[in-house]
Amino acid sequence: MPTRQPASTPSGESVRLMTLPAAAWSRGIGVPYENPGRPRVSYPMIDDGPWGGVPLGGLGAGAIGRTHRGDFARWHLDLGTHRFESLPANQFSVFVSQNGQSQAHVLSPLRPEILNDWNWDMPVGAGTYYALFPKAWFVYDWDALPVRLIQKQFSPIIPGNYKESSYPVGVFEWTVENPTDTPLTLGLMFTWQNLVGHDWGQDLSGGNYNFVVRRDGLTGVVLTREGSTVTEEWDGEFAIVASDQPGVITSYRTRFPLTNGADVWADFAADGRLDDVDDRTPADKWEIIVGALAVTTELGPGESRVIPFALAWDFPITEFGTGTQWYKRYTKFFGTTGRNAWAIAAEALAHYPEWEAAVDGWQQPILADASRPNWYKTALFNELYYLVDAGTLWTNGQPSSPNGREVEEGVGRFAFLECYDYPFYNTFDVNFYASFALIMLWPELEKSIIRDFAATVPHSDPELVEIQASGIKAPRKLSGAVPHDLGGPPEDPLLRPNYYRFQDINIWKDLNSKFVLQLWRDYVFTGDQSLIHDAWPAVVQALDYLRTFDRDHDGLPDHDGLPDQTYDTWPMTGASAYGGSLWLAALEAAIEMGKLKGDTEHVTRYSEWLATGKASFEAKLWNGSYYRYDSGKSSHSDSIMADQLVGQWYADATGLPPIAPAERIRSALRTVYEYNVLRFANGEMGAVNGMRPDGVVDESSEQSHEVWTGTTYALAAFMLHRGLTEEAWKTAWGAYNVTYNYGYWFRTPEAYDIHGNFRASMYMRPLSIWAMEHALTAGSGR
Repeated sequence: MPTRQPASTPSGESVRLMTLPAAAWSRGIGVPYENPGRPRVSYPMIDDGPWGGVPLGGLGAGAIGRTHRGDFARWHLDLGTHRFESLPANQFSVFVSQNGQSQAHVLSPLRPEILNDWNWDMPVGAGTYYALFPKAWFVYDWDALPVRLIQKQFSPIIPGNYKESSYPVGVFEWTVENPTDTPLTLGLMFTWQNLVGHDWGQDLSGGNYNFVVRRDGLTGVVLTREGSTVTEEWDGEFAIVASDQPGVITSYRTRFPLTNGADVWADFAADGRLDDVDDRTPADKWEIIVGALAVTTELGPGESRVIPFALAWDFPITEFGTGTQWYKRYTKFFGTTGRNAWAIAAEALAHYPEWEAAVDGWQQPILADASRPNWYKTALFNELYYLVDAGTLWTNGQPSSPNGREVEEGVGRFAFLECYDYPFYNTFDVNFYASFALIMLWPELEKSIIRDFAATVPHSDPELVEIQASGIKAPRKLSGAVPHDLGGPPEDPLLRPNYYRFQDINIWKDLNSKFVLQLWRDYVFTGDQSLIHDAWPAVVQALDYLRTFDRDHDGLPDHDGLPDQTYDTWPMTGASAYGGSLWLAALEAAIEMGKLKGDTEHVTRYSEWLATGKASFEAKLWNGSYYRYDSGKSSHSDSIMADQLVGQWYADATGLPPIAPAERIRSALRTVYEYNVLRFANGEMGAVNGMRPDGVVDESSEQSHEVWTGTTYALAAFMLHRGLTEEAWKTAWGAYNVTYNYGYWFRTPEAYDIHGNFRASMYMRPLSIWAMEHALTAGSGR
């Protein structure tokens, strides 16, 4: 590869990316707190500190999180399991020799307890980290080095792409420049621990080994284990690979023990090269081995060069608690042997420039739009990290089935966790907000999810489960009830819904309406009428089921004084603004779908229900300036809920008629803005869920006094649809402010309080920021 001038750094006034300077490398604000909403599967709640960054890996391929300190520390290779562990052997190091003086350094400010023969002297503040998912930049600015170093990393997460977006690979493109007037020698070393089996505790059993591959203009080290075909989820391999190019020397040491890295460091520190030792000896029991790959070049005065590396992994099988196995999506393109890490890395090095061009082509129109605030651009793209980091499952059939291996047609099945503290796949009440990201960027995946939920509606699971909030027994799922989720990692995700059991989801008042609305939205956004044709029976059953809760026949489902919706510790009684607005909008969506189906009987029926419900909604809940929390007589029934017209938001987003008079909708939004946004934390933290009419935060529930990041973004999208542009930006900025100034980048929480303490980090709902992008694209000003 010919040399070229360094790529411009991602800084500048035109595009303000997430930038973490020196101070951020050792800073973190906020601590997790416990809240009884949703079952506490793991205590204490996950708190990795502010050590986040853009993850590596494709959708459903497992993820490796690299922090802004330069270490690889967040491990989501075992799908559904979170592990934070900084592994010092996984690092880049630099060698520079000039004027007879040489130096070598590990490019991280960490000071680990192992590999202490290596030179871990890089100070905090010797660089700046930039992030714009799926890319990140490490810009090194260290006076000790007479070279300029920029590393750009990314994985090919490309909207509308259902192939490369699944690849388990990361590319690290180095731009190195000699700004001096004297020639110098530069070496870069990439070391990687053989982690085959590590996430599952199998790496100490012996049998892991490494070997070199040199072919097709590439040199690399494959880190694998004995055996030709993978049958267990913990088995597979890694590869670290570099491109051979004129003027560059690639060298390697395939094996050294983690407990003694002195020899390999001395080798590299001597001349920036390694001695080309291909030691394939399998690891003994309890032994951990590491491989090393180096690239060395001469740089004349003012000369620069681009040096790419790739890291790939091939762990083709995922297995959940009951033993059910699935092949990951990327195996459709690389096979299922688990011995193809080299091939994946080789494809990355051959094609990453065109992948990056596709990413840039997607992002550039948004980045260049001066009407969108720069902070918004940062949050918009970076929140997509969660699609990779969410224990994401994207299937390519199962290794075995009654008829042999199952082969899936189309795009396969797709699922991601609500969060790791609440490990439920495709949590429907939450994904109702988050799914704007998928439907806008990978619509086939969203359609796969909605089809999965439609298929569950008629089914029942009579197993009695204990409801954790009350101790009572209830059926796991009743026919007609839309499930809360499609399962959890300890059981059988995709095959057995409703791992959640904190509350009885069979009596929830939001899930069925959300199902109808999300189905309608997916049709509107894609034009795929087969969605409506195939799911219409589920729509009818879902609405019939929910209507049975209209006990006073006022046209609105009645809440039972329980937290029977997504706010699952915040009780509602009688009619509610939240549940009622969803119900009315769902009826409007069903009427339109019924027309497409030619089902005049149900169109007439839903029109009658809608007329009755709209009248009751106004009579029972409108108080002159906003819609009451509910129609009950509790101390919080007249609270101002930020999410009170969530159904109208979906109606606006999908072109449905308004469920309420336009002037009342606008009044309610202005009231929410005045009270829930501006009167909470001086308007700097987003929209608090509940406020009292006297301007005091609603403390009636653990969740009423929280800000929910995803709800704030959804509210801002709603404001954009209604022409409240200034209010929308101010509202959304509060969520951004907390995320990026309280140390929550790349672990955006579901909730936080006025002190910035958080609950449920790495959460699904903040993906709702893409609803803002839809509102901006679709236009506003109703």
